[in-house]
Amino acid sequence: MTVFDDLDDYLALPRVSGLAVSPDGSRLVTTVTAPNGKRTEFVSAIWELDPSAANPARRITHGVKGESAPVFTAGGDLLFVSVRPGEGDDKPPAALWRLPAAGGEAFEEVALPGGVTGAVSARAADVSVLAAPLLPLSAGVDDDKARRDARKDNKVSAILHTGYPVRYWDHDLGPEQPHLFDADGPRDLTVDPGAALRETTFDLSADGDFVVTSWRVPGPGAAVRLVLVRIDRATGDRTTIADDPGVDFEHPAIAPDCSAVAFTRETHSTPTCPPRITLCCMRFGGDPVELTAEWDRWPSSVAWSADSSMLIVTADDGGRGPIFSVDPATGAVTRLTDDDFTYTDVRPAPGGVIYALRSSYAVPPHPVRIDPDGTVTTLPCVDTPELPGTLTEVIATAADGTPIRSWLTLPAGDEPAPLVLWIHGGPLGSWNSWHWRWNPWLLTAQGYAVLMPDPGLSTGYGQDFISRGWGAWGADPYTDLMAATDAACQHPRVDASRTAAMGGSFGGYMANWIAGHTDRFDAIVTHASLWALDQFGPTTDGAYWWAREMTAEMAQRNSPHRFVAEITTPMLVIHGDKDYRVPIGEALRLWYELLADSGLPADQNGDSPHRFLYYPTENHWVLAPQHAKIWYQVVTAFLGQHLRGEAAQLPELLG
Repeated sequence: MTVFDDLDDYLALPRVSGLAVSPDGSRLVTTVTAPNGKRTEFVSAIWELDPSAANPARRITHGVKGESAPVFTAGGDLLFVSVRPGEGDDKPPAALWRLPAAGGEAFEEVALPGGVTGAVSARAADVSVLAAPLLPLSAGVDDDKARRDARKDNKVSAILHTGYPVRYWDHDLGPEQPHLFDADGPRDLTVDPGAALRETTFDLSADGDFVVTSWRVPGPGAAVRLVLVRIDRATGDRTTIADDPGVDFEHPAIAPDCSAVAFTRETHSTPTCPPRITLCCMRFGGDPVELTAEWDRWPSSVAWSADSSMLIVTADDGGRGPIFSVDPATGAVTRLTDDDFTYTDVRPAPGGVIYALRSSYAVPPHPVRIDPDGTVTTLPCVDTPELPGTLTEVIATAADGTPIRSWLTLPAGDEPAPLVLWIHGGPLGSWNSWHWRWNPWLLTAQGYAVLMPDPGLSTGYGQDFISRGWGAWGADPYTDLMAATDAACQHPRVDASRTAAMGGSFGGYMANWIAGHTDRFDAIVTHASLWALDQFGPTTDGAYWWAREMTAEMAQRNSPHRFVAEITTPMLVIHGDKDYRVPIGEALRLWYELLADSGLPADQNGDSPHRFLYYPTENHWVLAPQHAKIWYQVVTAFLGQHLRGEAAQLPELLG
């Protein structure tokens, strides 16, 4: 037995995320998340790690509501964001807290009426800049509180929009607007920014003199794009330093010597051309230089070595996510890690040392130290769970000869296992790192083999592989998935006579497409899925990027809803009402059309083999522990019924 055999044990596993290192490299912290006492939400605490790997990790914060976004100051104090209820105020906004390096209790550093969302601290100066929202007409912090209180007292929730977008992921946008503040005061550095700082990232120079941030600007119609802006901390003066109408500039990272800024450059897609992400560097006073135009990978994070001599980036690569160095003078790329892991939260430190989190489908995220000679050392943190099976790779060959690689989990034992094809979301992504939400080992523990392919459109295989499915989701991505399934079914441990397909988001789209194009599977699970593309396009939270991706004719040609009459496979539909990325209308229409128009409709009594698991309070993901438990209980019951002939044992809490 492993923790994957019991959902309560699995959900209780501590989850490591985020990493912060002090400027001198002597201290390192991460956040560890676990369910609260009632198992109704996950709560994070900050843990200190031993950079030498000699001592166990220790918890250093204990807030009831948890802590997040840790960052070290130049003097070694630890800043973090936390909600800490006080006397007479049981629901205060998140504030910025400080834990002194010299010891003692944490204290509240900055509190603002709309809460603090994050902070960055200078490496060589006693300066911090934080992000926090203000209402658009507020004349300072005090006025902002008065206006918020007035809206609350009068129970006003109305928002008047003048631009796009109006919501994001799972929340409404406005009326408040994100600002950047000098923590000393605090003092507003971005007076009247409008929507410019929504969903952007920023960095602060080591001397604390200036900030570089992505900055949203409106385009024609409902379009939005990102430029790069430099803000003087003393005056708040703003200067646009990178601007291209067909490009988004993101993830700015200022060199420790304050001489340059590195950032990613993502071209806007068109219906005939996918985006391209490259790494750029700009010496202040000069022009941006595109460093990796010839490198056939997409940089996903950007950092500088402590001595400003090299850029440290990560990128998807063949089902892994290595760390690379990039020479800012020549653009030469060197791979620094050579293992089966994906690295995130990369934090360079003095002496050429790099700290990071790494994971794979064999192990959850855990902190490591990479020494200058390439040696990787695991740092003590939380225990790694024992797996209920084995992990292997499968390489299939598409009809045109293109290799299609997949991860395949196999349960313990020797008997052939039913196969579940699990399709990743994105679609610009890869099955290359541990997922707590979509975890194959929970199915493997129940005796299923789980196939996780990277079909056309997946990242980590080059630009041509992304182009392979661009504007034609129902073409090569579909046949790639079928080729991967065929290859997996040749494995002696796979029972090819019992198969299911499932996926979320784009994976749910592909599950819907599969349902209308083949009857080879015994069951299909579709989560947060796209069903009618003409309906989805204008209603998703970022309709402008969808308009760049497919023409109306392409969307019609690739829309799964056109093939509802061909669906003869039982389907489990899952969706959250707070999903603004793939709005609930997709699931509502899919559910109605399955019952009314599919090749397996409801009978005269309204009964059908299809099922709809609906979450009124969840978003594109299912985040609450109790809801994640029900998700897996319903999915495994559905699979057991149709692949094993088992009576469906549904959770009692469903009523």
